[in-house]
Amino acid sequence: MLRIAVAAALLATPLAAAETKEQSCQYQADVVAAVQKARLDKVKERDVAEAVAATGPTWPENYNAAIPLITPWVYEQKMRDVRKKDLGAAWLELCLQQ
Repeated sequence: MLRIAVAAALLATPLAAAETKEQSCQYQADVVAAVQKARLDKVKERDVAEAVAATGPTWPENYNAAIPLITPWVYEQKMRDVRKKDLGAAWLELCLQQ
C-alpha cells in the first residue's frame, strides 16, 4: 500500500501546464489497467513495459515512466484480486484523494 501511495504522490502532479489533476490521475489509472491486463495475459513481469508499449497506449508518452513503478504493485496482488478487481479504478480513487 505504501508503494501505491508513493507512486500516486509522485505522479499526481500534472506534468504539463494544460493537464489537470483529473487527467493525470486518469492516465495513471489507464497505465494500471494496462499492467493488470498484461498480468492477466500472463506476461512476465520483466516484459510488461514492452508488452504495454506494443498495445499502442493513448496516454502521453511520459506516463510510460510509471510502468516500472506500478508493475511490481500489480504483480504483488493475489491473482484472484487481479481477476476480480478493477485496479485502475482503485488507483484513480486513491490518486484523486491525494
